[in-house]
Amino acid sequence: MSEPHRPDAGPAPRRAVVVGGGLAGMLAAAALAEFADEITVVERDSLPAGPEPRKHLPQAGHAHILWCGGVEAIESLLPGVTARWLAAGARRIPLPTGMVGLSPQGWYRRWTETHYLIACSRDLLDWVVREQVLTQPRITVLEHTKLLALEGSSARVTGVRVRTSEGGERVLAADLVVDCSGRGTRAPELLRALGVGAAHEDQVDAGLVYASRLFRAPRGTSAEFPIVNVQSNAREQRPGQAAIVLPVEDGRWLVTLSGTRGGQPTKAADSFEAFARGVRHPIVGELISRAEPLSDVVTFGNTANRRRYFEKVAGWPDGFVAVGDSVATFNPVYGHGMSVAAQGVRALRDQIRKHGLTSAGLARRAQRAVSKSAGTAWDLATGQDIFYPGATGKQPGAVDRLLGRYVDRLMLTSTGNFLVTTALTDVMTLSAPLTSLVRPRVVLAALRGPGLPRLPGPPLTDEELHRAEEPRSEPETDPADA
Repeated sequence: MSEPHRPDAGPAPRRAVVVGGGLAGMLAAAALAEFADEITVVERDSLPAGPEPRKHLPQAGHAHILWCGGVEAIESLLPGVTARWLAAGARRIPLPTGMVGLSPQGWYRRWTETHYLIACSRDLLDWVVREQVLTQPRITVLEHTKLLALEGSSARVTGVRVRTSEGGERVLAADLVVDCSGRGTRAPELLRALGVGAAHEDQVDAGLVYASRLFRAPRGTSAEFPIVNVQSNAREQRPGQAAIVLPVEDGRWLVTLSGTRGGQPTKAADSFEAFARGVRHPIVGELISRAEPLSDVVTFGNTANRRRYFEKVAGWPDGFVAVGDSVATFNPVYGHGMSVAAQGVRALRDQIRKHGLTSAGLARRAQRAVSKSAGTAWDLATGQDIFYPGATGKQPGAVDRLLGRYVDRLMLTSTGNFLVTTALTDVMTLSAPLTSLVRPRVVLAALRGPGLPRLPGPPLTDEELHRAEEPRSEPETDPADA
């Protein structure tokens, strides 16, 4: 008797697993939806239903800046996300127009707009992305699920083994596993268990601690009030201390103070304003003296710059790529973490478009592309942080010191030269590589110097100062209590 006819089942579905449901994980899931039939996000916690704090994200309570280089990467992965952020209350702040910034060499001028950033709380930013990503039917999130091991061999990762919310174990097969589990990634040990060689790691740690507090903005300040940012100076032989006022949604200011080893802020609410007044200029302390506190002070100290050179591991396995904080973490004061993660995911997507999800060698090519997206941010952060007193890590050599002096000259020149301000902002916003700072016209401008005299103080307008000096906002009263 002949076998019954069975219809052709067609090709097997293509599957991908993303480890971690944070910003990088959501972006990776969105990117993979173009290539895979099923994308499973493995998340150890529960994801909030709204713009609320996410467990195991202690840095969320501090100032986060999404530079335009990161915005444009996310927009390429999630078209329309910028409009969604703005509709939810985020602000698009023009640069350098909308920033009052004291650099190590003096106050920046508020030239006409050349770049921009998105300002809002981290909770809001993540939620808008998550809401848009999870509308895609190919993406499933397994909450309360713990990654136990990578499946496969040293030649190819074929999936993950997890412990589910019910306590049982299961294997999720995958053509590609993307590690977005963040600074606490277990990728090195899980790869080692498969026989993959260890990745070299670098770390530069200035011992920086963050302290942040939410305030209700003075009632006279408008939605156009600028960011106010007093930076530290790594060349001074004292701890680097800084302060920033970041206007966020709902008429609030997120104020973050920071200090390197020997000069860190604390959780003490009664010393918060005094610390802000004690940095290189007291403007932030003066501003918050007229603002109503809305929260306690929260601190965060896991701020070391750390980089894992996965792209240099001999015999890197197919089927596995790490992105975001799993590859590199940066001193948050530079605001580069989210933008680097977004650019890394975009680089991964571009490699899959070029070579295919299951192509041999894709993972190595993608890992190299991801590492390039982290390079500029790494050089910027470590090139400054290593000069703070007590900083640990590879000490600067002659070339590093020469480059540092050139960057100092660029910063000085930028206080009175639009061309150099634009070039530095290109690099800071991750819109251009560090090498763009040695273009002939930039070098020539640096040799000539600022051209304009240094500003004597923060370039706030009279109207901005007047509005910021109005009394603290009165708490809203329930009409029933009137």
